[in-house]
This record gives sequence, structure tokens and C-alpha cells, in this order.
Amino acid sequence: MRGYEYVAVGAGTAGCVLAARLSEDGGRVLLLEAGDARALESMAVPPAWPTLMGSTADWADQTVPQQVTGTRVAWPRGRGLGGSSSINAMNFVRGHRASYDAWVTAGAKGWGFDDLLPAFKHSEHTEGRDPALRGVGGPLTPGPAVQRHPIAEAGLEAAGQAGYPMARDISGGLEEGFGWCDLNIVDGRRQSAADAYLAPILSRPNLDVVTDALVHRVLMDGDRCRGLEYHVGAETFIAECTGEVVLAAGTVGTPQLLMLSGIGPADHLEDLGIEVVADLPGVGANLFDHPMCGVVYQSAQPVPHGINNHGEVQGLLSTGIGGPGPDVQIMFVDVPLRADSLSGPDIAHGYAIMVSLMAPFSRGSLRLASMTPGAHPVIDPAYYTDQRDLDIVVAGLRIAHEIGAAPALAPWCGVEALPGPDVRGQEDLRGYVKTNIRSYSHYAGTCAIGIDERSVVDTGLHVHGISNLRVADASVMPSPISANTNATVYAIAERAAELIRS
Repeated sequence: MRGYEYVAVGAGTAGCVLAARLSEDGGRVLLLEAGDARALESMAVPPAWPTLMGSTADWADQTVPQQVTGTRVAWPRGRGLGGSSSINAMNFVRGHRASYDAWVTAGAKGWGFDDLLPAFKHSEHTEGRDPALRGVGGPLTPGPAVQRHPIAEAGLEAAGQAGYPMARDISGGLEEGFGWCDLNIVDGRRQSAADAYLAPILSRPNLDVVTDALVHRVLMDGDRCRGLEYHVGAETFIAECTGEVVLAAGTVGTPQLLMLSGIGPADHLEDLGIEVVADLPGVGANLFDHPMCGVVYQSAQPVPHGINNHGEVQGLLSTGIGGPGPDVQIMFVDVPLRADSLSGPDIAHGYAIMVSLMAPFSRGSLRLASMTPGAHPVIDPAYYTDQRDLDIVVAGLRIAHEIGAAPALAPWCGVEALPGPDVRGQEDLRGYVKTNIRSYSHYAGTCAIGIDERSVVDTGLHVHGISNLRVADASVMPSPISANTNATVYAIAERAAELIRS
């Protein structure tokens, strides 16, 4: 037992930010991480990120069989220092401002785009950008690809030929259109949250970082959180906390820990024999993700090996089917990406124009499978259970077909391998979307900010009804953002640290 002012659970993106910021003032800080401290060599190599799926740095979850598809979907998430920022595809992109302003409408007052902008800027150091929009002096140094892949260059030109607008800063959050997106790649190597935030401050005497530490539960005195119980190897430890416990274990890990601690939907907890501390039905509810599908081409010429992240250019567009703001992302990928389970032609040299659903209407849930800490939970994102989601992706595939046929891609375009040139009808394309489904690994929503009975934390990120316990990770997003989630998690954690310190 040791006394700490702050204890953070999870050394992923948010946890690294919290450890760095909360230890600046001299108070004792404990950061607990279930993974180990060793960085895999391939983490630093940008194009090698797909090899990290299923490695020791991945929790390697799976969904339940999906109602619409009948198949399970792989759900990778980071385990170890840096969390998912150490295994992801390194896109550093803000959602369009309409995404965050929708949070305010949903009850998250003070979490609109303009509210988050200082936190976004605080996380980054950019050069030659609009200083009113982009940050200078932050730990991260994102920027567009330096050595650009010819598929990305041709794709961007093709999008312009098809009549779509070009964005000056597609990562900034104010534009729709196509452009070179920012990447967390510096001097040819990945820059994770552990690299940018944690490594420079590990020598602080008031910071303890404990790896291989699996948290069992939060400890309560009435309605006050007083610390945590965790184990390392065969030993069990208690961390007492005089200030606040902050859960940053992610969209899966945070609701899982809350429910193991008796905080969640009472009926589910009682079914498992867990004593109910607080009946919060929103814990584990409201789960959403960005599913992906794409048009895959056999290339007419060999495709060079990429040296970046395989997806350097993004387009953010509105199909007119969703609500306000863009609802699909288009990305040019220099490998023939498709669902792992999808059979199809053997593609020696290929590329893909991927379509991701950015504003899904479908909502799923996360539940405990057992009372065992660290056990894989029951994950059901309920992909495409709302018909509008299928229609948005089909509309995105039509855009991808249009761009794929533009002159700039003609030197690369050999044969359309998937879905194939004969698949163009609405129902046929819907069927293809159901079979070629991948997760973009942008899980969020399971501990949403809000004021209604389905929310879990208030606008200060405090867990409803419990003092000294906050959540600061992607789980607090009340609704989807129209971008890869990592940049927003940095901003959430920056803002959380500010709220806690104030």
C-alpha cells in the first residue's frame, strides 16, 4: 500500500497524457498498465503495423457473431506502454467540427469543437499551419507523409478529376474534401503516446509506472473511490489515493473495470453475482465503431512497398443520408485490404479504395463474460443493424467506383477484384458490404458524457454518483466523430488533466 494523489489505469494514449500532465505539479502519481514494458521492434516501423495484430501488444478481442453478417469481427486494441497508439495505423486526424458540436446537443456541454480546440493544440507541434487552428510546442509532431506513395498521389489527383474538393488541412477539423492527412511518423518511425509523453518524464521522482499490473476493481468507501486493487504476477496490491482515480483503460477496459467493481447495469451485475455499488445502465451501452469496406483492384503494374502507414490520403464527405456533417471517409490504401474472412481472387499486386462509415446510427453493447479480471468481454457493436448505415456505405462505394475510374488511376487500374464489375445494384452492394466488413478499431461510447440516465460521466468526467472517480478515454464520447479517434483521445486526456488539476 502506498498513498498517491492520482492513480491512472491504463498506459495507452490517455494514460500517458495523464501521467505526464498530472505529475508536473509534484504530487505523487501512479500509472498502472496491464501489458508489459517491452516495446516490440516492429512498433517503430510504420508499414509493419498490420503484423502487430494478434501479437503480445494486442488484447486480440473478437465480437460476438454479428446479427447482420453472421460472422465475428476481430477487435484489436493495444496492450502495453502507449496502448493502441503503439499498434495503430498512425493517422492523426481531428473529426469535423460538426461531430463535436453534436456532443453538446447530446448533453455534453463544454465539449464542442471550440471547447476542445485548446486541448487539440496543446497536444501537438506543427509547422507552417494556421496558428489559430493548429498547435505549436506540444509533445507530438504530426505531419503529412514526407515520401509519398504513388497510389496516394494518383488517388488524390483522381478525386479532383472526379469533382471532389481539395482540403488544405484535412486533419484540422474544419473542412470536407480530400487531402494529405497528418501521421504520427517522425523521421521514418512511429511516434506513440509513450514516445511523446511518457518516455521524457519517466525519471520524475513523483511518478511510478507499474506494468504487468492487472486491476481487479476500484475500492469504495460508501460513494467515494479511495483507490484500486491490482495484481502483478502472484502478488496483490492496494493503491490508496488521496485525490482522484482516473480510468483510462479504453472503450473496452474502462466499462469492464467499472462493472467488475459493481458500477453498471444492476440486472447484469446481479446475474453474475456482483454486488451492486451503483446502478448505472449506461456502462457498456452506446457502443459504436467505424466499420470499413472497400473496392479492391488488381494493379496493372507492381505496387511499390509503402514506407509509411499504407493510407496517406483521406477524403471526408457527406452522402446526404446521415445527419449534419460528413458521414464517410475515403482512403487510398497501397495494399489490397479486405476482410480477413472474405474469400476472393489471389491478388499479387493490388490496392484498395476504402470506405469507412463515420457517422453510424447503429449502437451496440459491451458486457462481462465472467467475474475474472482480464477475461475477454462480450462485445457486440451491432454493425449495420440500422439500415441507414448500409445505405451510407453503399453510397460511399459508388463514390469509390467513380474515383477509381478517373484518369489519374488508369495506369494502376487493372481489374476490379472486389466486389467485381458486375456488382453495381443496390441490393448486391448491400450484400457485399455485409461480407467485406472490417473494424477500423475506432471503438467508443461505452461511458458517455451526458446528463440523462444513459450517460455515465458528467461534463467534468466524474462518474455519476461517485466522488473521486473519473473516466478519460474514448469511452466518454457520446456520439461518433468523423475521423480516426486517436487525436481526439489525446485531446480528451489533455482536457481531463486540466479539469483535474483545476
